[in-house]
Amino acid sequence: MRAMAAILGIGVLAALGAAAYVWTGSAGDVQSVVMPESVDLVAGEALYAETCAACHGANLEGQDNWRSPGADGRLPAPPHDETGHTWHHADQVLFDYTKLGGREVMAAQGMEFDSGMPGFGDQLSDQEIWNILGYIKSTWPEEIQDIQYARTHGVPVN
Repeated sequence: MRAMAAILGIGVLAALGAAAYVWTGSAGDVQSVVMPESVDLVAGEALYAETCAACHGANLEGQDNWRSPGADGRLPAPPHDETGHTWHHADQVLFDYTKLGGREVMAAQGMEFDSGMPGFGDQLSDQEIWNILGYIKSTWPEEIQDIQYARTHGVPVN
């Protein structure tokens, strides 16, 4: 019972650390970025299927029980559709997390976090990462897109 409580506590702390990053930080030496105006959604969808769907689901649905740590203490891959928290993050966070991986992004913030999200910077170009993110964002309802845009650009949500 204590072991389960400890694992749950670690998961909660990790989630809180990730949330703190969302609102306060960036990954060290990575410059502030927003999605380029030109992205290839068709290429993004294909790259998502090749690179992301195995963990995040073919339909962006994520893994089961994504809010609770698994037996290994890691949080399962979250959904990227409107039911998840991807849209809660600014473009820079999404880009950094994809390029550098969860562990490295959190380490840049001074937090130790055993993320299951690998970095894809060695496999994907920056434009390919943007294409994937553009595809994901294109699937969200307009209201969700507007909220995520406001978070990215630091403007109030109407």
